[in-house]
Amino acid sequence: YLTETTTGTIEPAAIRTALADQLPTYMVPAAVVVLDHLPLTVNGKLDTHALPPPDYTNAQHYRAPTNAIEDILTGIYTHVLGIDHIGIDDSFFDLGGDSLSAMRLIAAIKSGLDSDLPVHALFDAPTIKQLAPRLGAGAAPRAPLVARERPETVPLSFGQGRLWFIDQLQGPSAVYNMPVTLRIGGRLDADALRAALADVVGRHESLHTLFPAVEGIPRQLVVASEGADFGWDVVDAAGWSETQFAEAVEKAIQHSFDLATEIPLRAKLFHVGHDDHVLVGVVHHIAADGWSITPLIRDLGDAYASRCAGRSPGWAPLPVQYADYTLWQRAQLGDLDDGDSPIAAQLAYWQEALAGMPERLQLPTDRPYPAVADQRGATIPVEWPAELQQRVREVARQHNATSFMVVQAALAVLLSKLSASSDVAVGFPIAGRRDPALDELVGFFVNTLVLRVEVTGDPTVSELLAQVRRRSLAAFDHQDVPFEVLVERLNPTRSLAHHPLVQVLLAWQNFAGHDNSAPAAGLALGDLQVTQVPVDTRTART
Repeated sequence: YLTETTTGTIEPAAIRTALADQLPTYMVPAAVVVLDHLPLTVNGKLDTHALPPPDYTNAQHYRAPTNAIEDILTGIYTHVLGIDHIGIDDSFFDLGGDSLSAMRLIAAIKSGLDSDLPVHALFDAPTIKQLAPRLGAGAAPRAPLVARERPETVPLSFGQGRLWFIDQLQGPSAVYNMPVTLRIGGRLDADALRAALADVVGRHESLHTLFPAVEGIPRQLVVASEGADFGWDVVDAAGWSETQFAEAVEKAIQHSFDLATEIPLRAKLFHVGHDDHVLVGVVHHIAADGWSITPLIRDLGDAYASRCAGRSPGWAPLPVQYADYTLWQRAQLGDLDDGDSPIAAQLAYWQEALAGMPERLQLPTDRPYPAVADQRGATIPVEWPAELQQRVREVARQHNATSFMVVQAALAVLLSKLSASSDVAVGFPIAGRRDPALDELVGFFVNTLVLRVEVTGDPTVSELLAQVRRRSLAAFDHQDVPFEVLVERLNPTRSLAHHPLVQVLLAWQNFAGHDNSAPAAGLALGDLQVTQVPVDTRTART
């Protein structure tokens, strides 16, 4: 929507053409609407409901759905990409799709059309017109994820089991804490915020679950959320020195959870001045992951608004909880020793793909590795110009790949040169939310996949990208094998000095729905101003 300073100076078609020369395809608006003025609310904000609907009749190359399947797929594309007016000839990746959103699309197709597609099908047929005929040609559909009757003992998920084992081996520590610090400006109702946090804890079972062990076997124990202690405290820090305040925040984010007796969430509010507060929250990774930030902050904002109005939040119940996912995950895997089990073929793929791989990546360092990894780490920001990202995206488009795959290939080449090895393995995390029912759930679903890149024979850029694309898609198609199971089956030499299978991890933080540089800054607390304060945990973890 544009306004003119002089009537008749804007030609919508020319605007779209000019933008197409400067922006990637997915950022070019499907229509340009010229207005005399922008409609405003009584508060002076843009009144989006008063904007006239765009006229797409002149949009170039647009083709509408021609049948019911294409119509449903169009709705799914629109929901996943957050873009309206998608034509059946528009490529998912040209519209801004990537590996993460591709997984969401596959999951949504499974839910909406009961069709299991392999990930490579979307890369081979990225438009709605191309993809529609492939529905029904995938693997046998998996059982839907639904709430189910709980056994007396609920096991840990495979990912949780790894974190629990590390906690037992190394003792309680802050290494797997996920801290967030928010500066809140305005008249904050601290009692309403405390009640809202309690509401969120009650909504997500993962946030009021303990992990005791009976005869050495850990289990999930969901405790009553009413009165659950998440360490809430309001601290009067007005007049504190900067050093004193920093030390208090550091102590809060370095809290060591006792997973057997404490719920995995802590929160503390510091009053630092008139209408000025700092909220420090920390959740253990065993209960949440990066994706969890979006539903968590959305639920907290809704609950705070409700509590300020004197009522409890009117949420619809979540369709499933984390314990349901754990039981479903194990049922989907079946018996690992059964060659006919659902997971057997996927496990066999990984055993073949990683056979003979070097046990570790020998990188030159300025000091020896310690005998036991101390998990110390650092964050180093690197400027990534928009022009560079556009060039990366263009290379990806030319090779029918994603930007992430281009960066994976570049990193593999760099590591190969540094290590003087032609056989390089790089880990990369995936969301692991294979069912849309998990989208709104706080929990730990992340899995780690292994990309093995071989650069023998001085391959061309095209050849290298083809290899990375092929192996990345194969990894996605076999992503159900938990990393922990893969390590157990491949049985590499264990060492306390380095991580098994992969020692370098490339994470592409592109979660939908929030700013990935400051995800919790999307928290909406009425008219309050919320900004995220950077926190350096000085840790390195996988």
